[in-house]
Amino acid sequence: MPTVLFTGGTRSGKSALAQSFAERHAPPLLFIATAQVLDEEMSARIARHQADRGPAWKSLESPLDLPVVFESALAGAGYGAVLIDCVTLWLSNLMGAGHGVAAILEEVHRLAGVLGSASVPTAVVTNEVGSGIVPAYVSGREFRDLAGEANQVLARACSHVVLAVCGLPLPVKPLGGPLP
Repeated sequence: MPTVLFTGGTRSGKSALAQSFAERHAPPLLFIATAQVLDEEMSARIARHQADRGPAWKSLESPLDLPVVFESALAGAGYGAVLIDCVTLWLSNLMGAGHGVAAILEEVHRLAGVLGSASVPTAVVTNEVGSGIVPAYVSGREFRDLAGEANQVLARACSHVVLAVCGLPLPVKPLGGPLP
C-alpha cells in the first residue's frame, strides 16, 4: 500500500494535499489527530480542519501513543485510507511530556515500522523545520534536530514523499513519480 509523507513549511498546503490524497480512496476514512486543544487559537484551528473534512471521516486523537493507535486502528477496521496529522505536533507533545530525544526516536522508529506494513493507503503530515533560522534557544535547536531526524526516518519508511510549496505538490520520492 502507498504511504506518503507530506512535508513543507507552515501553511504550505501539506495538510490539504494529504487530505486530497486520502479522499481519492473509498470511505470510511480515518483521521488520526495529534493536536491537543491547549488554547483558543488551537481550538479554532482544529475546528477549521474538522469542517474541511466531511462525513466520510472518522477521527481518533493520539497526542502521545501514535504508533499504538495507528496500528490498532488498522486491525480489521476496513478504512479506505488513513491520514495522520501531524508528526511535528506529536514530537512536541512527547517532548512536553518529558520524553527524552532517544526515547522519542524509538517511538519514531516504531511508527516507521507500522507505516512499512500499513494495509491501507496512508498519508502522514509533518513540518519541514530545517530550512529556517537557527533557533536561539537550546530547546528549540533540540526540537529542530529531532524533527529533522524523525522526518528522515519516516521518509525512508514511506513509499512516497511530497514537499508542499505554495499549495503545490513537489514529488521528492520517488523522484518525479506520480502519487498513487
